[in-house]
Amino acid sequence: MKSTKEHPSAETIYNALQEEYPTMSLATVYKALKVLVEVNLVQEINVGEGTFRYDGNVEPHPHVHCTNCFRVDDIEGISFSFLNDEIRNHTNYNILSNQVYFYGLCQDCTKEN
Repeated sequence: MKSTKEHPSAETIYNALQEEYPTMSLATVYKALKVLVEVNLVQEINVGEGTFRYDGNVEPHPHVHCTNCFRVDDIEGISFSFLNDEIRNHTNYNILSNQVYFYGLCQDCTKEN
């Protein structure tokens, strides 16, 4: 997953591996992803589709989600880490992490509409 910019779901990963590993179950994929998240090799993201997506880039970064085709992309070069201090100052919370998502139409879907 480190070599791709894709943000696949467990089901997408399962389907991609089915031909090569026909006896593998979807539960096995979920268990493997859970371990990868726990050891911080993969980031679990929730863009509001009712399922999680997975990202091989575990550095804090925002995402943009197309509400038409459901594509998810990284937003590179923009950091929201300064918000941790701002939120801490306003709420007295000890901020452990943040995830920032933007929603809209990707370039391809914008052209179609």
